[in-house]
Amino acid sequence: MGSTITIGYAGMTHLGINYAVAGAGKGFKIIGYDPKPELALELAAGKLPVVEPGLDEALQQRAQLMQFTANVNDLAACDIVYVAPDVATNDNGQSDLTYINELIAKVIPALNPHALLIILAQVPPGFTRKINFAAHRLYYQVETLIFGQALHRAECPERYIVGCANPDMPLDSRLNTYLQAFNCPILPMRYESAELAKIAINCCLVAAVSVANSLGELCENIGADWNEIVPALRLDKRIGEYAYLQTGLGLSGGNLERDLATVVNLAAEYGTDKAVIQSFRDNSSHRRNWPLNKLFDSILLHNPKAKIALWGLTYKENTHSLKNSPAIKLVRDLAGYTIHAFDPVVKALGNIGNVQFYDSAMAALDSADVLVIMTPWSEFKLADLGQIAQRMRNKVIIDPFKVFSAEQVKALNFEYITTGK
Repeated sequence: MGSTITIGYAGMTHLGINYAVAGAGKGFKIIGYDPKPELALELAAGKLPVVEPGLDEALQQRAQLMQFTANVNDLAACDIVYVAPDVATNDNGQSDLTYINELIAKVIPALNPHALLIILAQVPPGFTRKINFAAHRLYYQVETLIFGQALHRAECPERYIVGCANPDMPLDSRLNTYLQAFNCPILPMRYESAELAKIAINCCLVAAVSVANSLGELCENIGADWNEIVPALRLDKRIGEYAYLQTGLGLSGGNLERDLATVVNLAAEYGTDKAVIQSFRDNSSHRRNWPLNKLFDSILLHNPKAKIALWGLTYKENTHSLKNSPAIKLVRDLAGYTIHAFDPVVKALGNIGNVQFYDSAMAALDSADVLVIMTPWSEFKLADLGQIAQRMRNKVIIDPFKVFSAEQVKALNFEYITTGK
């Protein structure tokens, strides 16, 4: 491994940091730029602003190949510069492109005359072609990171989707050298196709999630068990063993909802059909009410003073992100109740006043009438059910993500409520 090619990443958010560390893992010299001096200093000192399995160790091991800076002119030493910030979304799933546009405007004047500029961020179709930069040196690359698996997916991509001004021409040799180091298929296509490809991937994922949630809810009402059905679906080659078929609480995290919003907006602009995509959004909104409904049905309607213990606040395990977290929605929906909470990463919620935090999952359980598990952190799966039974006043567990085994929980005389069953 190793190369004389220097790679720059502009925007040291979750996306840029993980890709930068992955590039150093292949032996490339990496320059990570962010306009915030304090962030550049923290990264240079090995302090990360994000939570990802293995990222701390990888950053320390690859530090000699990595430079972090708040001086945009340092990017002049790079052969390739990725603009890779996380693109924020509002409550309607719409992207705020202000920051990435500002970052591009800062980066372009700093580049050397031969450097490549690559957009590595979630942007709507048509974004890259509008950038005022030499077309033969401008690319768009699809990112497919998953929170909680980001470094692994950056290091071991399934494929690279690369948007080009002219996909019939070979990729620039420097970009080809860099991408080939990751040993996966490379799929060149026009800018708009690459930008839409990321949206298409997420729409297919959402379709599977929506089907699982819709039919899982039906299972809860007719005596079927979705978990018994899933193996049959995975053995169908048209669906496959890796399909997203687990029941859950709708869409969270922001990226999937952003892509659905983009398709709905483009459909309205061009007069194409949006009914299927809109139905996915509607289904997600419906599913978000599942834990609240179960909480009232199981205990709050007959015991409005019940003590509620909640495990997990992040939108999924192995991340710090609260973006569109089902747990946060539940907490807000329960504004009149005090929530006794524990999360391995989140220790405070500045703008939400009805949450009392505890130092451990077990401490949050003392004298609780109901336990609601809203994030399937691995440490929760190891919890001692006998100790849980001893600490709780009433034995009710609402577990939408199936952290516990239903059989083991019921053997201890818990009322156990989960999705799809």
